[in-house]
Amino acid sequence: MSEESRNERRVLVAVDESDESMYALSWSLKNIIFQNSTDNLVLLYVKPHHGTYASAADRLDDPEAPVFSAEVRAAIRKYSQDVADCVIEKSKRLCKNLQNVKVETHIGSGDPREVICEMTEKLNADLLVMGSHGHGLIKSIFLGSVSNHCSQKVKCPVLIVKKPKPCAGAEK
Repeated sequence: MSEESRNERRVLVAVDESDESMYALSWSLKNIIFQNSTDNLVLLYVKPHHGTYASAADRLDDPEAPVFSAEVRAAIRKYSQDVADCVIEKSKRLCKNLQNVKVETHIGSGDPREVICEMTEKLNADLLVMGSHGHGLIKSIFLGSVSNHCSQKVKCPVLIVKKPKPCAGAEK
């Protein structure tokens, strides 16, 4: 491995449509990725399977799946891709002032916990950055925390960025 390639870090930031995710990306751009560094910034969005149609979403490409008509399956796929494209574009706009940093984008599909872990490994990330939704202990027990799962499974360091809560009496 050359000296130059060892100095380049691959920082993977998991992004989604939440404010917490965009805050984590913004925080990373201010505190981890520097303007003229030779880092590689990887933006990853995972199209999740939503609870109400999860089993059907798993079978969107199965013509034998009787759950939805072809038109509904196509609309679900299009909406999911539109959301992914929107999140990636918003994320790229936050990165527009980076000069020497290489910005890659990837869109995965499936359980965000598993896809983020797999892509972190596959893309050889040196650091995984994630926002915290802060759902609390009870909700995390039942739904599972994506950031907690990833912090336990990936081999590289994981940075979980929490969006500050507004002070009491402060305007939102």
